Amino acid sequence: MSSPGSGKTTTLKRTIEQLKSELKMGVMEADIDSDVDAAAIQAAGVRSIQLHTGGMCHLDADMTRQGMTEFGTEDLDLVILENVGNLVCPAEFDTGAVKNAMILSVPEGHDKPLKYPLIFQVCDVLLINKMDVLPYFDFDVELVKKYALQRNPNMKIFFFSAKTGEGIEPWCDWLKEQVRAWQEKK
Repeated sequence: MSSPGSGKTTTLKRTIEQLKSELKMGVMEADIDSDVDAAAIQAAGVRSIQLHTGGMCHLDADMTRQGMTEFGTEDLDLVILENVGNLVCPAEFDTGAVKNAMILSVPEGHDKPLKYPLIFQVCDVLLINKMDVLPYFDFDVELVKKYALQRNPNMKIFFFSAKTGEGIEPWCDWLKEQVRAWQEKK
């Protein structure tokens, strides 16, 4: 989950690049309209499906279930759901996801945990993207960590640049750990 333009699809493409030799992955792309992101994910080398929300600003668990049924996930280790770009609506609806991650980009500002508390409360992971442009923005790394952890003290926080790939490895390592833990539960 994240705002439009924060780097959801670019982060997914970089994550796929890092993990596709280790994990069988699929991506369900949610958007109000178009299949631009699904095509970008397929070009990155993994299966994807486009979920159209019919004008709604979010997905819910039933939409996810329908998408997974149509998509077929039996042979996959990891299925990622890219929700509609929005910091409000997606946080209000349970998508049925095992884990929730959100992306906050440096240009958006370090104050977003104060302004949009619910999305930070429901996420297991906060990905701070576009660290490559940090010198050009008024973004305080320590304040964003403080504010995010005030909303959710159990949240993991990773800093990286999806564009350059710098710092993406800890996020990918966390994902691999989550997949292993889930597989051990089965």
